[in-house]
Amino acid sequence: MRKIVQVKKKFLFISRWGEALDIANATLQEGNEVKLYVEDKASKEIGYGFVKKVQDWKKHVDWADVLIFDYTGNGAICQELRAQGKLVFGGTEYTDALELDRNFGQEELKRHKINILPFKEFETFKEAIKYVEANPNAYVIKPSGETQELKQLLFVGNDDSGQDVVRVLKAYEKSWGDDFGTFQLQRKVKGVEISVSAFFNGVEFLTPINITFEHKKLFPKELGVSTGEMGSSMFWVKDSPIFDKTLKKMEAILAKNNFFGHIDLNCIVNGHGIYPLEFTSRFGFPQIFIQRAGITEPIGELLYKVASGHKFQLQVKKGFQVGAFVVVPPFPYEDKKTFELFSKDAVVILKKDSLEGIHPMHLKIVNDQWLITGNTGIALLVTGTGLTMKDAQKMMYNRINTVIINNCYYRTDIGDRWFEDSDKLWSWGLL
Repeated sequence: MRKIVQVKKKFLFISRWGEALDIANATLQEGNEVKLYVEDKASKEIGYGFVKKVQDWKKHVDWADVLIFDYTGNGAICQELRAQGKLVFGGTEYTDALELDRNFGQEELKRHKINILPFKEFETFKEAIKYVEANPNAYVIKPSGETQELKQLLFVGNDDSGQDVVRVLKAYEKSWGDDFGTFQLQRKVKGVEISVSAFFNGVEFLTPINITFEHKKLFPKELGVSTGEMGSSMFWVKDSPIFDKTLKKMEAILAKNNFFGHIDLNCIVNGHGIYPLEFTSRFGFPQIFIQRAGITEPIGELLYKVASGHKFQLQVKKGFQVGAFVVVPPFPYEDKKTFELFSKDAVVILKKDSLEGIHPMHLKIVNDQWLITGNTGIALLVTGTGLTMKDAQKMMYNRINTVIINNCYYRTDIGDRWFEDSDKLWSWGLL
């Protein structure tokens, strides 16, 4: 294990779509040197004016004390860099497969004696339609590989006969043809959706454990299209029965594969059991930004210590943290014309000088002014913290009211689920 020296360090953030801006900027504000690379062409402007941008991250590897990869798919590169003696916060080929290959992820859970829901993988819609008609039930359609990034394609069926799933599959067949790629049909169960996550230092999970409740639909009360995320509520705990029965059982295999990073396991839980749904073997978005609101030590130092294999306990706030995305058109869809008409270079006005709880997302700075860039329409993530969920919500929405963005929208009920979900979790003995 490397000795941690309390000196300012050089961080190189390698980002897929510019999602790392907030933590890169926070790391810079802590006094470190920071460089940010953004891979996606349409997202190249993200971060300009906040941190130093680079066009080819590989030319800066020798400069960096630690490299931070913010997305899945770079596992082989991370392993190669570690073999060269570099400190890397990121995945491995094994953890990439856990997230990107849903079938592999479910089989690994099963191999480690973790309960899973029945599922079946398909390559064509015709096969899937035939399967549902022969095995009527409620199912969830889950794209695999790169297609799973299009969150609006995930469909949660409500019909116990599966006819709603059949109709959606037929619609996908007409619009996608054979270009959809592989996908899963997973048996749907009712319960509380909850995720457990932790940082991993190459040997073991670090405590406390993070418990997150995601809000994925565009509108309040879980209405509208799936967006991937509109916001989350969370808290930190030393012990979790859900963690012990799921992610904790993966500790040895993660150590064997030399993983240094963050991993999350999303689950459905009810009175009958705990059923893992999917891995996120990287930072969760917006999870990491809301986590940062609850972490009381410098985020750069934390990332450095994880990448160094250091054993330590995270310093976090008591109580709850909540966060909501503030977005503009065409979110959650991709529509270049709409984005350029309504949102490109739109001004983000902050009524107060304090940036506490205001996390820049797809922004740039021009003439000291925050402007929206990229192509997604994600402007800010705003967080709040408190000893109670209501306190945290109040702080977050008060902060949102200090921001002016033309045509913006956000969920007004982030955290509300907790009041009913917590009663269920307590009664099932899972808190």
